[in-house]
Amino acid sequence: MFYDVVVNDWGETTYVPTLLGNVMLVIIIAALLALAMVFVKKHSRKLSVKQLVFCAMSIALGTILSNIKLYDFPWGGSITLLSMLIICLPGYWFGLGAGLLTGVAYGVLQLLIDPYVLYPMQLVVDYLLAFGALGLSGLFANAKHGLLKGYVAGILGRYVFAVISGWIFFGSYAWEGWNPITYSLIYNGIYIFAEAAITLILLAIPAIRGAFAKVKQMTL
Repeated sequence: MFYDVVVNDWGETTYVPTLLGNVMLVIIIAALLALAMVFVKKHSRKLSVKQLVFCAMSIALGTILSNIKLYDFPWGGSITLLSMLIICLPGYWFGLGAGLLTGVAYGVLQLLIDPYVLYPMQLVVDYLLAFGALGLSGLFANAKHGLLKGYVAGILGRYVFAVISGWIFFGSYAWEGWNPITYSLIYNGIYIFAEAAITLILLAIPAIRGAFAKVKQMTL
């Protein structure tokens, strides 16, 4: 009723939503976004128009950088030019609610631009939860070294959901002789933590860290 199951050119059994399925997906995504907005209102101060513009700019810039791939892995995942850092910034600037809202909105945009969906729940885990978790950077918005701590929190959140997705939905791709969860831990860790390592090295440079601090002052 909600989707057809077809075999794509690579022999994968792929989820293809029907018209009713697309309607349901829009409803689910809208509901999740509404919940995120309610969370923003309850757990963070109201965002000004200027701050919403900064969030939108982060989503746009993060999307552009996500297409600048330093390395693209054949079975999904890539090392991009700091795209995850950019999506973590609204949480660092405005708190947890704004961070989660930005992460979910970015995930929806990624779904619309470059979808790779095999199962309905995989869509939720890979696009809404994994990218939304980058907003956990907001947990450290007011902490000392908040950008570094927040970025690590966001990266770990995304990694957890990427591992869950790889284990449950892509376990059949595990290397010969490998347990699916071990495969997922290693495979997702390679591209996520490789990008994280590059980013943390750059953030360790005082001048760069100071520049991000000045940008935060501009947003408030």
